[in-house]
Amino acid sequence: MNTGWPMRRRSRPWRRRWIVRVETASTTPSRPHLTAAYLSVILLWSTTPLAIKWSGQGPGYLFGVTARMGIGFLCVLLAALVLRHRLPAHRKALWAYAAGATQIYGAMLATYWSSQFIPSGWISVVFGLTPLLTALMAALWLKDHGLTPGQLLAYGLGLGGLAVMFDSALAFGPEAELGIGGVLLASFLQALCSVWLKRIDARIPTLSLLGGSLALAVPAYLLTWALADGRWPEALPWPSLLAILYLGTVATTIGFALYFYILKHLPATRVALITLMTPVLSLWVGHAIDGEPVGWRVMQGTGLILCALLLHEATGRGRKAPSPASARIQRRKWPKKRGRNSRGSAP
Repeated sequence: MNTGWPMRRRSRPWRRRWIVRVETASTTPSRPHLTAAYLSVILLWSTTPLAIKWSGQGPGYLFGVTARMGIGFLCVLLAALVLRHRLPAHRKALWAYAAGATQIYGAMLATYWSSQFIPSGWISVVFGLTPLLTALMAALWLKDHGLTPGQLLAYGLGLGGLAVMFDSALAFGPEAELGIGGVLLASFLQALCSVWLKRIDARIPTLSLLGGSLALAVPAYLLTWALADGRWPEALPWPSLLAILYLGTVATTIGFALYFYILKHLPATRVALITLMTPVLSLWVGHAIDGEPVGWRVMQGTGLILCALLLHEATGRGRKAPSPASARIQRRKWPKKRGRNSRGSAP
């Protein structure tokens, strides 16, 4: 009998319910897109060391890195306004900005300082230690189970190749040791912040992450330049100017955006392998364009690094590392059935 009152459906708290949430394909990038972004980062990072060296030869390394980050920040702001991207302000987003700013400020400042003492190709060579540091930190911090014996052997081969190159780098004089130490510090900060970002898992747009990180890093650069130097360069050679513009518009805006993009969708150890590929290309770029020496010992180290890459890919191909963008299945349990409910009616 219809009394005019809406019928209330009785709740059944004893019933178990399974809720399956699978992220849609639109949030998961396709493999060709990830491959293109991965290869683009390799290409950009291979040309960045030589541009870093050129940008600091005239105006000084502090002005070069500060101008680069300032131009990059303006480009990112313009892109965010055009695409109508907002900067999320929740707790995880703020922590992600802090991690990204630490990487952009600490690692890049140490790299620019070191570029005064060693050839540009050696910057990428020393950065080849980043996969080793990243794998160790990921195993301890992210509980990543990707350190198989084959991968450990691959890292050992890569370390051996880098050691051969270090021996050649020391022939440049005692200042080369300072440069190697500075890039080692940058490599450590790069690995630390990469794993830190993976642990935070803020799930914010890449452009927003880059914009928030630069918003914290650029004031730190300006303050550092004002306290340590603070003088506008009297002369700005054309190679330095073009290098600063390239680093600010392309390497910072596009390079960091692509880097954060692949870091969001790939394991941290796989992203760190880029630093094992770029030394080979950076050495030959510096040799072909700037006349930097590439000897037989360097070629031996390059061969060991390539063997390490092939071994790492062969041993890790059968295992699929977890990714924040992968599909997730969640199960929620309701209270178990306890017989009759409080009203005394049968369930």
